[in-house]
This record gives sequence, C-alpha cells and structure tokens, in this order.
Amino acid sequence: MKRIYFLATLCAIATASYAQQPTTADSAVSKKRQNDTISIGSILIIKRNDKSYRNDSSSVLLTDNTYKKSHSRISTNFLVLDLGFANWEDKSNYAAAGSYLVNKPGALALSKDDLKLRAGKSVNVNIWFFMQKLALVKRNVNLKYGLGVELNNYSFRSPISFREGGAVPYNAPSFTNAPFIFRDSISFSKNKLALKYITVPLMLNFASNHKPGKAGFSASVGVSAGYLYKQRNKQRSDTRGKQKNQGDYDLERFKFSYIGEIGFGSFRLYGSYSPKSIFEKSLDIRPYNIGFRFSKW
Repeated sequence: MKRIYFLATLCAIATASYAQQPTTADSAVSKKRQNDTISIGSILIIKRNDKSYRNDSSSVLLTDNTYKKSHSRISTNFLVLDLGFANWEDKSNYAAAGSYLVNKPGALALSKDDLKLRAGKSVNVNIWFFMQKLALVKRNVNLKYGLGVELNNYSFRSPISFREGGAVPYNAPSFTNAPFIFRDSISFSKNKLALKYITVPLMLNFASNHKPGKAGFSASVGVSAGYLYKQRNKQRSDTRGKQKNQGDYDLERFKFSYIGEIGFGSFRLYGSYSPKSIFEKSLDIRPYNIGFRFSKW
C-alpha cells in the first residue's frame, strides 16, 4: 500500500512539473506576441503593449483594413449607364450650305424642316467604363472624371439620305467624292444618323452627404471632350430593306460639350450641350442630351 502511495506521489510531482514547462504551441504563441500586429485577410490584430497581457480576447484589438480604404481621397464607380433623349439645335444657313445639299430640280430646296428629328425615337445611351471622385474639400467638394462611350441616334421625320461620294441623285451621269444630303424618293420606316464617340468627362462635384448608404443632394458641372470614331446612316424600307451607309458626312471629329448632373440619393438626371456644330463646314447643328443616370454616386 505504501508503494502505491509513493508511486502516486511521484506521478503527481511529474505532472505538475510537466505542466509548468512551455509546449511547442506555447512557444509559437509567445513568438507571435513579439510582433505588434497580425493581418488575416481584411482583419488586423493589434497586440496591446502592456504588462497585463493575458491570453484572452481582452488583450487583443481587432481592426478592419478597409478602414484605410474608406479614408482614401479617391473613390471609383465602374460601369455607369445613361439612358436619355438626343436632340439638336439647328442654326444652319441653308442658303450657304452649297453642294452639301442636293436639291431635286423643280422641288422645294432642303431646309431646316427636313432635318427635324423624331423626339421620341432619337435616343442617347452612354456607357462609362469607370468614373472616379477625388476629394478636394472634406469629401463635399470633389473632382469627378471618367472614360466611356457616347451613342447618339438621331431619327429623322423626312426621307433624307446621307451619302459619301458616288452618283449624284437627279443627275445620274454626275459623280462626286464629296459628302452630301438629298431628299430621297421613298419613305423609310427607320431613318437615323448614328454617331459614336469615345468621351472623357471632367466635372466639379458638390455632395451634401458623402457617407455610403445615406441619401443626399449632389450636383456636378463641367465639360467633356469626345472623339467621333464611327458614324453611319441606318435606314429600313420595304423597297430597299435594311441599309447601313458609311461615310464621314462632313462630321467634325472632335466634340466639346458642357455637361452636368443633379441627384438625390440614387435618383440622378444628366444633361449635355455642345456649343459647336457636329458638322465641320456645311451645317451649324448643335446637339444636346438629357436623361437618367444609373450610378451609386
């Protein structure tokens, strides 16, 4: 019996002694404690630098790395969509348009009425690949800029056609390399001039509330510069079917516009106006757009 008690006492002493020795895991924890911070994904673990360190949650501070991102002066918004209506202001002097307008002998000359648009079918679609805001004054005043494409479809009421060279109507033996417009002999179910620009907007933005998820009033004003990279006269009729006539049509390659937007929360309106004609020499036609913008800010 005494031997059993003696063995039990030895086992108890050995167990207590083993418990006081640091294990491999304890050594690893101790080694980690020498570091000030540990980063796991977006979570930052900060060790308290005091003597009362204990191996529990009270001795560790957790922070989110996104805190730094939220305090960045630049915020980005990808794939902003505009849906609106396109129209233009016609200030052309048709008497001085020269050979750009081809008139049928004995018929009324082409005039401003021939280039009037169908308001409900002339549309503007803009796709902004990205937009960014650079905070200038406490995130309430920002510089806003981006890059995207502007798609303008101008639908005509009259059966006019755009051509780039070829046979001159009403005088078959005559040919030209210059662009021209003429009043066609058939009616179209679809007749529009489609213009595509790659555009860079630059605006000064005012926001009453910059905190995400909270509604606030915002307004932006500025300018944009666009480059015309594709244009065509798209037509559809029972006589000719579908046609896509390609050509430069004396269109100005660069477009400068005044732009703006206004919104409350996620509801936004945008608008643009070009003070310069989209035609290079022949006509003085100044386009403008207005519509809805789908954007998170």
